Amino acid sequence: MDLKKIDAPLSTITYDRNKVDAPTQNIYEAISVIAKRSEQINSEIKKELIEKLEEFATYNDSLEEVFENKEQIEVSKFYEKLPKAHALAVQEWLDSKIYHRNTEDKTQD
Repeated sequence: MDLKKIDAPLSTITYDRNKVDAPTQNIYEAISVIAKRSEQINSEIKKELIEKLEEFATYNDSLEEVFENKEQIEVSKFYEKLPKAHALAVQEWLDSKIYHRNTEDKTQD
């Protein structure tokens, strides 16, 4: 996932219900798909952040030496400024970037 090319809003906005439920014709199913994708995005971002912060980790037990790592602070600030996972998932849904199917519907096979 390229986080620099994200076009999701940073704050809460109102979405047209008809656009959200258009692909499934069921608002609850659409929200369920968006929620599952949001969980995936959140875990991807968390994993990526942990990997980047591990690069700056220092493993010493000295309580006297506390110092700030500017690169680590910049990485943390970048991830704090990103849109929330649910906003990213909704944007992907509206842009038709999420594949979904109803496993109970036999006509899609």
